[in-house]
Amino acid sequence: MASKASAPASHPREVLQVSCVQMHWAKDLEENVAKTLGYVGRARSEGSDLVLFPETNLTGYDFDYVIGLPANAVKNALKVVAKKAAECSIYVIVGSLMRRRGDRLLNLSHVIAPSGQVFYEYAKVHMAGSDERKHCRPGNKLALFKIAGHLCTLIICRDGRHPELYRIPAMAGAKVLFHSSCSSEAIEGVSWKRLAGRAQQPIGPNTFIYHCVANTVGQSRDGTQTSSGMSFIKDPTGLSLAEAGFYQEEMITARLNLKKATGRFALASMEHPRILRRFWKQMVVEALKHAAAPVR
Repeated sequence: MASKASAPASHPREVLQVSCVQMHWAKDLEENVAKTLGYVGRARSEGSDLVLFPETNLTGYDFDYVIGLPANAVKNALKVVAKKAAECSIYVIVGSLMRRRGDRLLNLSHVIAPSGQVFYEYAKVHMAGSDERKHCRPGNKLALFKIAGHLCTLIICRDGRHPELYRIPAMAGAKVLFHSSCSSEAIEGVSWKRLAGRAQQPIGPNTFIYHCVANTVGQSRDGTQTSSGMSFIKDPTGLSLAEAGFYQEEMITARLNLKKATGRFALASMEHPRILRRFWKQMVVEALKHAAAPVR
C-alpha cells in the first residue's frame, strides 16, 4: 500500500484519546495480525481516537523468522489492518520490518487514517542490536504529520536516545510524541533497565509535549532474551497518565488535552543561547522540508 506525503484534512479538536498496546515481540505474522485487529476494535469501542502499537508489531522483531517472510505477506498484513482502521474509523500506528528496495529491511512505522489510508510512514534512524544493524538500513528524516488536525511526531525504540529526533519536531510545533518500542535484550540487561526506572525515559521534561510509548513483552524463541514492558502515556510534565506492567500483553488509555502541550522547553532552546538560535531555526526548516518525503 502506497504511503501518502500528507495527512487527510481534519479539524483540530482539543482532547485526543489515545490507547497504547503492549504485545509479545516474537510471535508469527498471523497471530500478530489477529491480535492487532482485536486491539483496534477494542480501542475504538472504548472511545479512543488513535491506537499505537509496538515496534514491528506485525512482523515481530525476531530476525531469524522475519527474513523468511515473503514481502507480499507483510504488505497484505498492512492492508488488512488498514481495512480494520476504516471499519472502526480510528487512527492506527503499526510497525513492520519491510523491504522497499535492495536487500536490506526498513524498520517502519505506518500511520493509518480513519479512512484506511496509510498517509504517513517513518523509518527508524538509529539501529539497535547486531541483527538490526546487519539486516536493516536507517531512515533519513524526522517525523512530522497531523493527527486530528494537530502536528505530531514519532520515533522507534533506540531513536529515543537521540533527543534531536523529537526536540526539533517539538520546536516545529508537534504536540505528541508517539514512541513504538521493542526494548528486548538479555534478561540481565532488561532487569537493570527496570531497576534504573524504565527503558524509555519521559521526554516531557525537556520538551513539554505528550509522550506515548507502546513497548513489547515476552521472551525470544530460544529463551535468551526478554522485553521490559512498562508502556506508558506521559503528560507534558513527565508524570504518568497510564502505565502498563512488566510481563503481560495489555492496552492502556488516556485523554490528552492538546492545549497543554506547548513545547515550551524545546522552544526556549531556540532562543538561548543566542549563538545557536539561527542553527536551531534552520534545523526546523530542514525537518519540515523533508518530513513529507516518502520512505523508499
